[in-house]
Amino acid sequence: MPNALLSELALQYPIIQAPMAGTSTVALAAAVSNAGGLGSLGLGNCNVEQAREQIQQLQQATTKPFNVNFFCHQPALSDPAREQEWLTLLQPYFAEFSAQPPSHMSAGVPSFIDNPAMLEMLLEERPPVVSFHFGLPSTAVIQALKQAGIKLLGCATNVAEAQAICAAGLHGVIAQGHEAGGHRGVFDPSQDVKLGLFSLLQLLKKECSLPVIAAGGIMHGQAIAQVMAMGASAAQMGTAFILCPESAANQAYREQLKSSRAYETDVTAVISGRPARGLVNRFHAELADKQALLPGYPATYSASKALNAAASQQGCNDFAPFWAGQSAPLARELPAAELVAQLVAEWQQGGTY
Repeated sequence: MPNALLSELALQYPIIQAPMAGTSTVALAAAVSNAGGLGSLGLGNCNVEQAREQIQQLQQATTKPFNVNFFCHQPALSDPAREQEWLTLLQPYFAEFSAQPPSHMSAGVPSFIDNPAMLEMLLEERPPVVSFHFGLPSTAVIQALKQAGIKLLGCATNVAEAQAICAAGLHGVIAQGHEAGGHRGVFDPSQDVKLGLFSLLQLLKKECSLPVIAAGGIMHGQAIAQVMAMGASAAQMGTAFILCPESAANQAYREQLKSSRAYETDVTAVISGRPARGLVNRFHAELADKQALLPGYPATYSASKALNAAASQQGCNDFAPFWAGQSAPLARELPAAELVAQLVAEWQQGGTY
């Protein structure tokens, strides 16, 4: 029987494809939604018109529910001196590829909490589900979205964040364990208690009044069955979908995820300015002791992207942000619909695979 969250979101199966900004695509989200799960788009790196276009394309590709995700980080104060110091630190790395660092860092797309035009677009387009990462928007924004009939999810990495999501009146909490790939959803990175999913789920079962979606290291139906036995209403899976042909992962990303390198992931803030888990690269290995010098997010990310672009143009992926969770070696190279069907079969067989 469907649980309350599945009924609320109108889902057939308790499988949510994680948003994964830069890796998720309309084709991937549509395939997952059409297969009975909840497909997602990560739109935190999009401007308003780019986000609108993707939502409209997804509305045309599926009649089923889908999720669009936005970043709610507190905007960082610009610190030109600190940013220039970081660019100077990276200069020898650029020099390896006969390139120069950018003259300045980009502030990127505004946070959703500071982007009223994005809210207006959502109220016009009315996607079925909207989820938030890095924090929450204001009470007024949440009420406006709910009044438009949109279901809302928030990401929590600890009890306090989950309680804030409950108090804000959202429809569900995404419990992100420290195992998860990509950016940590922690509201304040300086307060990250780094809870694993096993501990987080047990704590939220006691402290959280909303349905919980488990995220972090879930790759097979067995794990879906396990987290649901612990009280989760659904599982959110990101790394599991990266090798699907519908994802935007490039060939290098796919090859490394299928290699022995997938066994070594770690969390670092050095790449983007906020903690995120990915395959260990030279950022993790050589700049780990420089985190105290980091400029803010997402300005730091703009410099890292420039360095990766210079390196990758010469066939070097040593600086690529190949985000992946701790169970990355279990990723399967299947079309998204087939992967969902396989996950459902494993889950329904009592979690054996």
